[in-house]
Amino acid sequence: MAAFGGWNDAGDAASAAVQFIGAHHEPRVVARIDADEFIDFTSVRPTVRLVDGQTREIDWPETTVSAVEVPGADGDLAILQGPEPALRWGRYCRAVIEVAHELGAGKVITLGALLADVPHTRPVSISGIASDAALVDRLGFDHTSYEGPTGIVGVLHHACGAAGLSSVSLWASVPHYVAAAPNPKVALALVRAFEGAAGVVVDAAELEAAAEDYERQVSAAVASDPEVRAFVERLESAADESEDDPDPANLPSADAIASDFQRFLRQQGPEG
Repeated sequence: MAAFGGWNDAGDAASAAVQFIGAHHEPRVVARIDADEFIDFTSVRPTVRLVDGQTREIDWPETTVSAVEVPGADGDLAILQGPEPALRWGRYCRAVIEVAHELGAGKVITLGALLADVPHTRPVSISGIASDAALVDRLGFDHTSYEGPTGIVGVLHHACGAAGLSSVSLWASVPHYVAAAPNPKVALALVRAFEGAAGVVVDAAELEAAAEDYERQVSAAVASDPEVRAFVERLESAADESEDDPDPANLPSADAIASDFQRFLRQQGPEG
């Protein structure tokens, strides 16, 4: 699985989802992609920190790949994290695919988040594209018809397909009026979408609590400003109208629901 900071990461939601999943296991760094070749350090700057109150050290932006064992799941995870590269995207994607092949990855799942005219009070919309079109239908995600500028997530997904590597690209919509704050609600939605695509179960109780608290705080802030409140109410009305006529083709099948539930029980183990 992969997520990149920057253009592909509205509300820091994709990065937060990947970090959350990794933090609940014991990730072990197995590869790094050299930042000097791909990062523009005038856009993604290194940081300086004090060690022992005197010595200064520089922390450079980096892309890491960590291995994670997932007990009870059908397979383990390799987690790629880093800033969106600014240079040589083709070479960068080839490096990522080479690492995926060396680790024996059977599927690449990328997470992204984009700004949209959606209210924070409604369920997060998840859209997806996959090398196997039937997979998007089985998982119940919305098909995207987006055309326009893309980021490294879109380029990597295309490169995986060209290399014969199965891939899924999941995108979540972030309310544009709260884009500046880390968004745990959208991060949670991406975690749940990743579960279905990867066949793993993530204990997200902590993230669920953070998402609920986040929504309460944003709702309180919106309620205090009449203009913003009226704007959000218009977004809610538009969202409700689009939900009045759902497309049954986008709903997961009974077999998919049963399969996911059985996987959940198996990963809980005898104690669960």
